[in-house]
Formats: sequence, structure tokens, C-alpha cells
Amino acid sequence: MKKLRNHFIGVDSGDVALFSDFEDDGEMWTGDGPRARARLIKFSQKFRMPPTVQVGLSLWDMDSETNIRAEVVAEQVTNLGFQLVFRTWGDSRVARVRMNWLAIGELAFADDWAVDVE
Repeated sequence: MKKLRNHFIGVDSGDVALFSDFEDDGEMWTGDGPRARARLIKFSQKFRMPPTVQVGLSLWDMDSETNIRAEVVAEQVTNLGFQLVFRTWGDSRVARVRMNWLAIGELAFADDWAVDVE
């Protein structure tokens, strides 16, 4: 469990069109096997420490003739941003994906101070 130690809590969110591969026969639509797309997301303000990030699908356009497989994750989360990642595999054909995200964490507080230890 992440414990927040001050009352300056930041909530940032977004909705990102990750790809639309059916328009130009991209690999998510025409490919086979493991495939992934990632997008660097930068927070609108720096968090004090890496926040908790939740991701989801806000648009998922899949071919109905093949198996539907997907993984959606936030990777490499820092206090400045993270990688928004969509993965599929096998014979899945993904036309387009839009993903949403929500980050919650501590913001810097004016009374924060650092002590240099030598």
C-alpha cells in the first residue's frame, strides 16, 4: 500500500489514441505474433515521488474473426511520466486502440526540505 504523507495530492489523467493500424495496414492489423505499441506520457506537473498509475481501454476495435488478446500496462513510472503500453500476440488483429490513464500521488510541499548527508 502506498501511504501519502501530506495533503498535497495530485491527480492527473489523459486519453490517448495509441494507434489506428487498419488505415495503413500497420503491423497490429496485418501482423502476427507478439506486437506492442508504447507512448511516453508526461505528467502535467512533477509528482514528489512516482505516483500510482492505472490504465484502461477507452476504445478497442478488434477483428471478430480472430482471437482477442491484449495487455495494457503502465511501465517505467517515474515522478515525471511513464510508458503507456498495449501488447497483443498470436493471430489477434487490432484495428485501433485508445487508452486512458489516471495517476494519483503526492505533490511537493513548500515545507519539504532536504538534508545533505556527507
